[in-house]
Formats: sequence, C-alpha cells, structure tokens
Amino acid sequence: MLKRLVDLIGSMTGLILTFWLWPLIALAIKLDSPGPVFFRQWRMGYNRRPFTILKFRSMVMAAERGGAKWAELRDCRITRIGRFLRMTRLDELPQLLNVLGGSMSLVGPRPERPEFIVEIEKKVPFYDQRYLVAPGLTGWAQVRYQYGAGIEDAKRKLEYDLYYIRNI
Repeated sequence: MLKRLVDLIGSMTGLILTFWLWPLIALAIKLDSPGPVFFRQWRMGYNRRPFTILKFRSMVMAAERGGAKWAELRDCRITRIGRFLRMTRLDELPQLLNVLGGSMSLVGPRPERPEFIVEIEKKVPFYDQRYLVAPGLTGWAQVRYQYGAGIEDAKRKLEYDLYYIRNI
C-alpha cells in the first residue's frame, strides 16, 4: 500500500510539474513528422496482465511495417525530435498516466512487448519472475545498465530486475 501511495503522489507531482511541457513536445512532434503525438503499445504487466503503455511518439509512422523489431541505439526509424526526446527521456512522460492509473509503478522492471517475451523466455531462465511486481517507469536495470536491445542485454538486465524484486 505504501508503494502505491508513493506512486500516486509521485505521478501526480510529476504530471503537475511537467504538464506545461506537453504542448511544446506535442508541437515539436507534429512539426517534425506526420502522425499522432502519442504512441500506444501493448506491454506485459503485473501478473502477466497486458496493458497499453503511453509515450510521446519518437519514431516515424509505420516503423514496424515488416513486423516487430528491437529498437537500436542509432535506429534509423527514430525522428529528429524523437532522438532528443529519447536522449532526455521526455518521451516517457506520458507513462506517468500509466502510473496514476495503476498499470505501472514509478520503479520496477521495464515492461516488455508480448512479441518479444516468447523469444526471451525461451532463452532467459527466470524471466517470468519480473511479473511478480508492477512494471516501472524506471528500474534498477535502467539505472545500472546501458541501453539494451536483444537477448544478451535482456539477460543482463534481468539480473538487476531480480535484485530489485528480491530487495524491494
């Protein structure tokens, strides 16, 4: 209950402090490339419940026309403003609404896409332990490890996620 209270207070505070930026970010996205301002995607949450994550759009429209792909550090699908948003993590601000709604927490393992989970779970033992807690806006793996995209990075990040889950 205490963690949820901290999530509510933290997300409301974050929304109040950053909401003035949202129209500026939205305008920059619209001027930079065609398409919606927000990006919605299915992710897997607490107890394997799927939820829709909300972000500011940082990639071109139809970036995954050929199917789901891991994002890369220098991904050509990322727009100019999207590169800045990702570098500053401003693209994550709408996830404060996910935290407020209860599908995410401020801190926890980052939620993964269902398309990648099947592949990861075949190759990474104990990956399913991540669903014992709510996914987070940030997590111990994000603080302690570099940007990762792929199975090997998922293995390394899982070590940090399990550490967090055990010591929460």
